[in-house]
Amino acid sequence: MRTILAISSQVARGAVGLSVITPALQALGHQVIALPTVLLSNHSGHPNVAGQATDPELLQRMVDAIAANGWLGEIDTVLSGYLPSPAHVAFAAATVVRIRQQRPACRYVCDPVLGDDPKGLYIDKAAAADIRRLLLPLADILLPNRFELAWLSETSVMSAAEAITAARQLVPETVIATSIPTSAGSLLTIQIDASRATACEVARRSRIPNGTGDLLSALVAAEWQLGRAVAAIDAVLDASDGQDELQLTTANSAWTTTAPLQEMTLNSA
Repeated sequence: MRTILAISSQVARGAVGLSVITPALQALGHQVIALPTVLLSNHSGHPNVAGQATDPELLQRMVDAIAANGWLGEIDTVLSGYLPSPAHVAFAAATVVRIRQQRPACRYVCDPVLGDDPKGLYIDKAAAADIRRLLLPLADILLPNRFELAWLSETSVMSAAEAITAARQLVPETVIATSIPTSAGSLLTIQIDASRATACEVARRSRIPNGTGDLLSALVAAEWQLGRAVAAIDAVLDASDGQDELQLTTANSAWTTTAPLQEMTLNSA
């Protein structure tokens, strides 16, 4: 069992941000300390939404209380997701540094929630720039989608080769890039480090519920291998077909036991 500090959004209805990260990790037997950066009725893809950002000063007081109770040094992994302002980014960076002072081996998994295709950037541009400036140097694993990888690297990412080149320009040792298009119309999830790149290929779906990136970040934080994680998400998407939210409960335990997808080596240079 790992103790994972997750910093991201929280919705009252649906399965995005902490509302999918927490139950997924708990289903796998991990302990989760969840800090919500924003509290919403539902994700913003629905016609109506209500809520507000959580004051970073409140989040800081929560971390201070966790530390005072002696729990900060128990954290094995920090996972960050939606950070809506520069102050939230600074809070996340300071928290990672603070935990590593007590537990140097603590891993940091950064899901840079900046935007997506076709909407583009959907957080404050200053916050996005601070994610690149403050969080990437701290991250062990970075989890951008195609749009985010292109934005962070300031290069074109329209193929697997371009994704590998872009990822190797960034600081984190490992980059797991999602939604990378192929000439056949399918999508790749590619795990890239300095000397190797492996990928899993899935069919492009016409419509998928929000939250798959959050679920992938949770599985990576749980140290699942790429093929197993991508297969699990595909199983959840099968169970969610026709629904407006990911259906972890409908999928029951099937997503945790589905056979891993085959990983293919794309580059070994």
